[in-house]
Amino acid sequence: MEKIIIQPELCDGCLDCQDACAQIYGTSRILVREVEGSYYPIICQQCEDAPCELICPTEAISEGRIDEERCIGCGLCLMVCPFGAVTIHERKAHKCHQCPDRDTPACIKACSQRAIAKVDTDQLQAQRQLEHIKKISSMKKKTRRGSELIHIVTANSRAKKALDKEA
Repeated sequence: MEKIIIQPELCDGCLDCQDACAQIYGTSRILVREVEGSYYPIICQQCEDAPCELICPTEAISEGRIDEERCIGCGLCLMVCPFGAVTIHERKAHKCHQCPDRDTPACIKACSQRAIAKVDTDQLQAQRQLEHIKKISSMKKKTRRGSELIHIVTANSRAKKALDKEA
């Protein structure tokens, strides 16, 4: 599954992503907030069990999108979104739906700092798992019998080794 990710450490607060989104949809579905000199782009995280979808009384939210015809602008989705990614504009709710009709979402094209990117989450997960496996395998140690064991030193094993040396 592809998902838009944000790297706030790269964001310079230029608001080009907001402007590009607003040009396409009339209102921006990405918000950039400044906190103590750092900038944080906020977009819908496409939650699996989306609270906005569950609470919507008109069932206007489904599969990460908001049906503007069904939306009554009640704001319940805005209140339950844990990321603050839902906005109300002209009595309708809006949130990022990752521009499924475009090759590259507008916010990604507009971001000169590359703080916004679209990644394949399954591929990212596999890559992180391989990195973890490599890290663990580098801790392997040969035993007397020639088999390998993962040797992780804990406080208890260090204490036991110290006691064994004294004995």
